[in-house]
Amino acid sequence: MAREATATVRVSAAELAEWRGKARAAGVSLSELLRRAMARTRTWTAAAAAVERERTRELARIGNNLNQIARWANTHKRGADAVAVVAQLSAIERALDAVSGVHRGEERDAR
Repeated sequence: MAREATATVRVSAAELAEWRGKARAAGVSLSELLRRAMARTRTWTAAAAAVERERTRELARIGNNLNQIARWANTHKRGADAVAVVAQLSAIERALDAVSGVHRGEERDAR
């Protein structure tokens, strides 16, 4: 493929030296290194960022639930209702599955 266009970017001398070192270590030109890096870069749309924020909030909620269950189980070790604990853990598992499903859907949309 013919490459007749150029892109100019401002970097510090230290950044340029680091990039050139990485290109040498990879055995490619600086241009090729940058093209490869940009080809692997995924940008975030506003919608994708919103999904990621919601996923993070949901994971925090799940973490809170786990802490509450652990606190309850530690407090009531002898009288722990195993059925109640298993039910709560099952609910957490379903929530984690739902959150990971949101994440997988987002990855499909980004491709």
